[in-house]
Amino acid sequence: MELWSAVQAFVLGVVEGLTEFLPVSSTGHQIVVADLMGFVGDRAQAFNIIIQLAAILAVVWEFRDKIRGVLCGLPRERRAQKFSLNLLIAFAPAVVLGVAFSKQIHHYLFNPITVATALLIGGLVILWAEKRQHRTHADTVDDMSWRDALKVGCAQCLALIPGTSRSGATIIGGLLFGLSRQAATEFSFFLAMPTMVGAAVYSGYKYRELFQPSDLPVFAIGFVTSFIFAMIAVRGLLKFIASHSYVVFAWYRIAFGLLILITWKFGLIDWSSAAP
Repeated sequence: MELWSAVQAFVLGVVEGLTEFLPVSSTGHQIVVADLMGFVGDRAQAFNIIIQLAAILAVVWEFRDKIRGVLCGLPRERRAQKFSLNLLIAFAPAVVLGVAFSKQIHHYLFNPITVATALLIGGLVILWAEKRQHRTHADTVDDMSWRDALKVGCAQCLALIPGTSRSGATIIGGLLFGLSRQAATEFSFFLAMPTMVGAAVYSGYKYRELFQPSDLPVFAIGFVTSFIFAMIAVRGLLKFIASHSYVVFAWYRIAFGLLILITWKFGLIDWSSAAP
């Protein structure tokens, strides 16, 4: 294994872990950072599947008690059944659209300029959403109705556009639809589990020929790094939202998006060479 490949795997693992569950778009960051480091092509596509799976496993570990309680309570507890049904309802819209248009999305939208535009627009939406008066009718994920779940699931579909952010779409969507800050954030985490595992399994099967034994050391570095930093990000975000809004993430998105567009406009970085 070359040293540069190990460095690339570590850096991209850190980026994935830190950004997957923050409302800043992990896919957008991966596209930009991977392009800057020259980590593109089929190998990168397979690598992204691995580190995304590591990030979601970190959330599974963090919420293992809640998951265990839901699974054990499914046969007899109404609350567990309702929560599981809500996850399935919220999960469905993105599955339908993702399977139907994944090829077109990857071909036309997976580039840094699209990412920058989505980052900017998303940042402005977060600022607008945080200025609105919040009317909450669901304080916890157990208070959510199936209509709440469907609305959040539809909001998640926006994240099919790279740079939008899956967590950003579901969290801010949840706030707009009447969920508390805690409920919107936690439901976003739980919804990420079936969404990302399903995407990883689908992509892993579709691109199974891209996985080569020689890439195992590089993939292992990315997997472990992504898992560790995703755990840090999830715990940090849960503490952060207890006393802060998402405005700081909005300004970060706007600044990052502007940086990409400015470097592209003045020819400082040739973003047009990015591979889809």
